[in-house]
Formats: sequence, structure tokens, C-alpha cells
Amino acid sequence: MEWQEPAAILETTSYGEGDALVTLLAAEHGLWRGLVKGGAARGKSAIWQTGNLIAARWTARQAENLGQFTGELVYPAAALAMEDAMHLAVLNAACALTAGALPEREPHQAVFAGLARLLAAIKIEAMALPTLIKWELDLLRELGFSLDLTSSAIAGDNDRLAFVSPRTGRAVSLSAAGEWADRLLKLPPFLIDDSEPSPADCLNGLKLTGHFLSRDVFGARHRPLPPARERLYDLLLERVGG
Repeated sequence: MEWQEPAAILETTSYGEGDALVTLLAAEHGLWRGLVKGGAARGKSAIWQTGNLIAARWTARQAENLGQFTGELVYPAAALAMEDAMHLAVLNAACALTAGALPEREPHQAVFAGLARLLAAIKIEAMALPTLIKWELDLLRELGFSLDLTSSAIAGDNDRLAFVSPRTGRAVSLSAAGEWADRLLKLPPFLIDDSEPSPADCLNGLKLTGHFLSRDVFGARHRPLPPARERLYDLLLERVGG
């Protein structure tokens, strides 16, 4: 048994004497785990870093076996993200969410495509964080928890959409929110138009997607959001001013 295709490395842990256990998201085969012989050795470890995009090959005697990975580096997102704490936090959050949210060995081409775009743009100033937030919305949609950010949850109101109901995931207009505004999640404009997001907008975006990821994806499995995702929010909160 074998396959070859592009993949994003999500997690690497040491195994035995110099080997590594690797979790990756493959373009066609989805979330997959395998052993990398010598993957923790100095000559290979740079390839098998979280966030890197690679050309992966998986082989095994039988389909149900753990199998082995080999691979060639395509894009060194891990090394590029190291230059900026926020970029590194975005990379780690995206990879941890993917590893924790998706079922194993099921194809999720749309999630892979979005993750690959995010990792390829990880070093572009002011792009990585908004791209992550939009990708999180796509991840929710892929898993069956799509938010409705196109029209107000209150019929007849057509003014600016400004909030999202934490219960239904539907947008709420500014006028319809009324005295309930402080109980709703803020809807950052860049998620529904082409406006340039501010750090505060990104913080509101992370809070919005984080609520539904926590409740519907990880909460359904009785698990918290990955620590890497929580650290990203805390880092941005600190930068915005607490």
C-alpha cells in the first residue's frame, strides 16, 4: 500500500532512537499518521517541522498499518514563522486545530487547500492572522457547523450586520441587537466585506470562531480548544492592550 501527494505537517514527536511519529494533512487522504525513520536526526529534522509543506509518500504492508513516511520539503513555513512570534502562533494554532478537529483518514480537500494557502502566506505582514480566521470559518463549515453571516437573524432588519448570535451562529444587525448587544459576539467587518482588519477586529474574529470551535467541534468531544489556539488569542489580546 502506498500514496504520494502534497501534505502539511501538523505534529512531530520523537519515537525511539532518532525516529519520529508524524501527523500530517494530505491533500487527498486527509489526516494521516506515520513513522519517519531517522526523522528526529539532525539531517532530517528540519524537514519534519510543524507547519512545513512537503511532498509526502506513505508506504505500508497493509492499509490499516501505521506505515512510514518519506518526504521532500516544498515550503519551509516553520523556519519562516520563527522570525515573528505572531506568525509562529498562527502557524501552531492552525496545525493544532487541524490535528484535533478532523477525523483520521478522511479526505478534506477544502481544509487542506485553505491550510496550504495560510502556511504559504505565513510571513506576509498583516495577512496571516486574518487568513487564519477566515480559514477557521471554512473549517467549521467543512465539519457541518456553518455560520450565517449574510443576513440578519431578525426578519425585516437590513442595516449593518454587526453581531453574531452565540446560540444560532446567525448574524444580527446593529439596530436589531438593541439592549442584547453585550450578549452577542462582535462580527468584524472584514469577514463580510473587503475592509482592512485592525488588530481589534482580528481579536473579535478569533473570539467569534473560537466560541463555535470550542462548543461545536471540541466541546462535542469533551475536549478544550488546543492550547496553541488559546495562546494565540492571549498573545493578540496582550498586543491589543488587554
